[in-house]
Amino acid sequence: MPIIQSVERALTILDLFNEYETELKITEISERIKLHKSTVHSLLKTLQAHHYIEQNPENGKYRLGMKLFERGQFVIQSMDLRPLAKPHLDTLSKETLQTVHLVILDGKEGVYIDKVEGATSSALYSKIGRRIPIHCSAVGKALIAFKSMGEIEEILAGYEFVKRTDHTITNKQSFLEELEEVREKGFSRDQQENEPGVNCVAVPIYDYSKKVIAAISISSPFMRFNEEEILMHIDLLKREAKELSKKLGYGCMDK
Repeated sequence: MPIIQSVERALTILDLFNEYETELKITEISERIKLHKSTVHSLLKTLQAHHYIEQNPENGKYRLGMKLFERGQFVIQSMDLRPLAKPHLDTLSKETLQTVHLVILDGKEGVYIDKVEGATSSALYSKIGRRIPIHCSAVGKALIAFKSMGEIEEILAGYEFVKRTDHTITNKQSFLEELEEVREKGFSRDQQENEPGVNCVAVPIYDYSKKVIAAISISSPFMRFNEEEILMHIDLLKREAKELSKKLGYGCMDK
């Protein structure tokens, strides 16, 4: 497998920083990785533009950026969350006989990090590690609906509302109205918006900082998902989400 030189150099720069050397001058970086200052400067500016590196305005030295912290938290959360959530996913699947998903947000997409197949239904479209659009999925809506408007606007900047089915939301205004409804009700729905013949309901999972870090959903074939079952599934989802959020330090959910 070929190594991309520029990527390798950028990663080498990041590896120079540690608990003892939190800030470095450009000359120090240049000397240690044996590259000309102009090349190092270009690499640093690229890393800085993506917030993996930042420059101390007081001394001009470079240090690791907040994006690395954010990505580290993403990894930690996904690793810690799965074993905590597993019993709740199993309970939901056993009580509803439907497929249950655990999803986290990464950038502008959701990522399946766990799944329990239902005894009477199987969601073929989902797979652990697979990404899912936020605009046409119940989990996607639940993941971003409770963010600040500034955060939502940032996520939707340049976002493409790709039409997946005849029921997919295809414009920003309609999506924002949908998110408002999610906030009011405390749960979200996907009514054949991502996959024909599949309905989903989802609720958010909160952590100790009162932020939504994940969403859990129940998926079922459209023909088997009547309104009475939907209401039952929502109640069960909220119950398990409340207990899981408590485990993550949230304490008590408002909804």
